[in-house]
Amino acid sequence: MMDPALLSQIFYAGVMGLIGAVVFAAIGLVSGTDETTTLAPLTLLVVLLGVPPEGVFTFFLAGAVAKHMTHAVPTALLGIPGDTMATPLLQDANVLRNLGVPHIALRKMVSGAIIAAFIAVPLAVLFAVMLAPFGPTITKAAPWIFVAAAVLIAYFSGGRWASVALLVPFVVLIIALQTLTAKYNVKLSISYFLGIAIGPLVADLFSVISPADRTRMKRESPRTFQLAPDVKGWSGYFPNPFKVLDRKQTGWTMATATVSSATFVFSPVAMTVVLGELVGSRIKHAYHRLTTVLAARNGVTEATYIAEALIPLIAFGLPLSPVAAGPAAPLFNAPPRFTVDSVAGTSHNLHDLLSHWEFLGYGLLAVALAAIVSYPFAMNFARRAALFVSRKVSHEAIIATFIGLIFVISIWEGQFLGLLVIMTMGLVGGLLSRILGFNSGVQFMGYYTAVLTVPALIKLFA
Repeated sequence: MMDPALLSQIFYAGVMGLIGAVVFAAIGLVSGTDETTTLAPLTLLVVLLGVPPEGVFTFFLAGAVAKHMTHAVPTALLGIPGDTMATPLLQDANVLRNLGVPHIALRKMVSGAIIAAFIAVPLAVLFAVMLAPFGPTITKAAPWIFVAAAVLIAYFSGGRWASVALLVPFVVLIIALQTLTAKYNVKLSISYFLGIAIGPLVADLFSVISPADRTRMKRESPRTFQLAPDVKGWSGYFPNPFKVLDRKQTGWTMATATVSSATFVFSPVAMTVVLGELVGSRIKHAYHRLTTVLAARNGVTEATYIAEALIPLIAFGLPLSPVAAGPAAPLFNAPPRFTVDSVAGTSHNLHDLLSHWEFLGYGLLAVALAAIVSYPFAMNFARRAALFVSRKVSHEAIIATFIGLIFVISIWEGQFLGLLVIMTMGLVGGLLSRILGFNSGVQFMGYYTAVLTVPALIKLFA
């Protein structure tokens, strides 16, 4: 007979995974909903509500996998990227949309995602277990690894050398804000993270109230979309992804998912672009190249997200990747429940609360729940869902909901100072991202450089 405690854990994991899959499958349909702005705050809320560790993990992972399936819907059908990770898919998806076969693009993308997700979880856990013996060494070197990773990620971001140079004043800004709040005996961590996460939203809100920038945002008329009729090429509710993709497309999807499951320090967007270009260079036929690249790239978005969250979480307990430092940050650092010791390089988070086998089991459960919810939904009802979202759903209402949630969390953590820090970090980070390409992934690494590397430097030269 199964242990009642284990049954309870599986129940919590299943319920939270199902909630995450449903919520983020719906959010993925709304174009422009960035992963950090949506996935991170809701995961943080789940952590702070006291949900058991296995429930937190399945909520996050099922949500991430589900969103990276349904983000294909606005990308393929409406010509608008569903989120940041969908941006590299847009050009090829638009070509197929102009050819009158957006439904083909959608099906290839979603089928590539589900195959890659099931590959990525066991491989990411395997690579994490292989790296785990080096955990104490890496943990001790964490302050220097963070600054090296920050420079590397900054260089491969849109700003290149400008982003590398901006790390210094950005870190100084964080230290200055920490010094200010410390004078009033207020210690903040979540507020910095949330401020960076909603940076683009804060920058846009200030732009709206600025006469100088408002004209740039004005549109002469509402944006229009044209949707081709849907054509269903299978029977039943749950199509077989291995039949939607041909053998060559399946092979490339599995190969790129394997490669991206082993990496955890590079930009997910960069990995999507580079591996997509690699696949495209090997296929001559134009139509087959487009559909294969879309399948492989959307698979890479899934595999990269899974690997960049799981490998640092399992092996080190420290957020040593762009995804770990961004959307997955609440899994590592959500005081008072989950913490990362900035001085000792130690942690108390999911790394310490779940075993390797639990990460594997609950990870596969999360992917299965996301697949059950998102895959057949995207394959069968994508056109109707896209029409409903484009006509009925208010983007402003969704943005206001997330801003309200973030305000509540900031006031809970630091009262007025928490709100002030969020506004400051959001405005500065949002403008730097928009103008100079200093994106949120680099900013998160800058934050961890400030709280890990700077104290180590002070201690070294004291």
